[in-house]
Amino acid sequence: MPPRFRLPLSSCRPRPASRARGPGLVATALIVAAFAAGAGSAKPPAAVPDPLLPAMAGEYALQAGKLDEAADWYLKAARAADGDAVLAERATRIALLAKDDASAAAALKLWRARAGTPSPAMRSAEATLAMRRKDEATAFRQLDTLLRGERGRKPDSDGWRHALLALDAGSGDPALAGRLLGRLLDAVPDNLDAWLAFGEFSQQLQRDDLAAKIVQRVIARFPDEPAVALLQARQLREAGKDDDARKVLERLLATPGARPELREAVAREYGALGDNARAAAVIAQGPQSDRSYTLRAAYLATAEDKAGVAGVYDELVRDSARPDPDRRLLLGQIAEYMERYPEALEWYAGVPNGAQRWQARMRSASVLYKLKRADEAFTRLHEIQDDADADEDIRRDAYLLESELRKEAADPAAELDTFARGLAAFPDDVPLLYARALMWERRDDIPRAEADFRRILAIDADDVGALNALGYTLADRTDRYREALELISRALAAQPDNAAIIDSHGWVLYRLGKPQEALSELRRAFTKQKDAEIAAHVAEVLWRLGQKDEAIRYFEESRRIEPDNRSLLRALQATGATLPPLPAKPAA
Repeated sequence: MPPRFRLPLSSCRPRPASRARGPGLVATALIVAAFAAGAGSAKPPAAVPDPLLPAMAGEYALQAGKLDEAADWYLKAARAADGDAVLAERATRIALLAKDDASAAAALKLWRARAGTPSPAMRSAEATLAMRRKDEATAFRQLDTLLRGERGRKPDSDGWRHALLALDAGSGDPALAGRLLGRLLDAVPDNLDAWLAFGEFSQQLQRDDLAAKIVQRVIARFPDEPAVALLQARQLREAGKDDDARKVLERLLATPGARPELREAVAREYGALGDNARAAAVIAQGPQSDRSYTLRAAYLATAEDKAGVAGVYDELVRDSARPDPDRRLLLGQIAEYMERYPEALEWYAGVPNGAQRWQARMRSASVLYKLKRADEAFTRLHEIQDDADADEDIRRDAYLLESELRKEAADPAAELDTFARGLAAFPDDVPLLYARALMWERRDDIPRAEADFRRILAIDADDVGALNALGYTLADRTDRYREALELISRALAAQPDNAAIIDSHGWVLYRLGKPQEALSELRRAFTKQKDAEIAAHVAEVLWRLGQKDEAIRYFEESRRIEPDNRSLLRALQATGATLPPLPAKPAA
């Protein structure tokens, strides 16, 4: 599923109507019209006398997803607000978001003049703009000052965070970001959090050489910190030195009094190494709890070790003379994974009333479906849907589960009927509308998908998930690119560091015929989230730019993450690129 569609149900639930913003859209539109009329009169004023009008116009443009217009209006407002550093700062930030370097430079000049002493936020903006312009010298000077402080002055305690934000904003050019990071290492403060953050950033850039340097320095400074050893193990793993990474992890486990949180972190690294059996063994050390049993079963399931999962199950049964509701639910889930469906049904049936009981009833419907007892499964879900004692979210989720099972059964009419019944019971329920929109998109019925996304936006005009999903759908499946850009820009203004939204923004720029700008955004998205769809997008743009060797590397990375990703398959078909066959899996 595409990253912009990966939203937990809780994030899609209806929220109260959007907060009032100023005089409202109609009044704001009148203000914009009045100001535009004044600007176009025969004798325009030499300067805008009141910054409120352009500021309101800028806010309206921002809410409409017109970032270029918002940047222009806010710059007008900043110029009109003589001496107002706050408005100049906002104008700078919006212009940077809009990728309007000229407006950003003008607003930054105002901000600098009005603020007096440069703040860390201002220096971060200076560095970001310099990186955009490929002005490495200016970027380095600002970043170095953020880390070291002004001459003769102690650096701001959060200076390194502002420096990292600027580097991240410029990570669409990983070569430049990497060079700057390498030059800044001597200036990083003697702060564990700072070193760990810069180390993780170097790994996101896929700069193994820098990551190795940072790890060596941080080990020298903080030799006894478990977090440092974990960073080293991660660096070695990403450099392909799996055996060395294992040695670090084993030394870490040998630390006297290793806490459960540390064992979980080590297990995650073993999981990333592909050694899920060892990850489960690490979790098995020390006292066990429902959480540790769950993690062990999950790692063993990932390793496709059903015998191992069965061992956890038997151990859990022995440790459960009188299992409480949580334990019964866990036993049912593990039995379900092992395909011991009758046992799973027994455990679920034994969960008493309470929150766990509703989960158990939902899970039992899935088990009945797997037992080829579909009629009973759907009857159970219908009972939950009609149960007045059930929480509304539970009843709604019963419709969502039924729609999933109807889809699995390849019964499109019944799937659609499930959504119709669900929305009749819960009119304008956002998760149901969102799920139905995805169904329409999967069926290539884009007009109906759009209609459901727009219903969500009618409920909450600021729903970031719907803005991004609709914008991406229009960019990917239609030629309405300008409209898509405005929707995605609204989402980007709300969550400028969200990898899925940055990816959507890059993709629509590519569709608009701006491959270089698109590549910068897509690369930045991939540094934030190693996702198959984002990698496929980077690969397609690189291919179109003639950088085919690098494109193939990204195609292979996408396939490694998710071989059947729809965007990957479409990109391969669109470009005609071919990949070498995957290596054969070792015999079990």
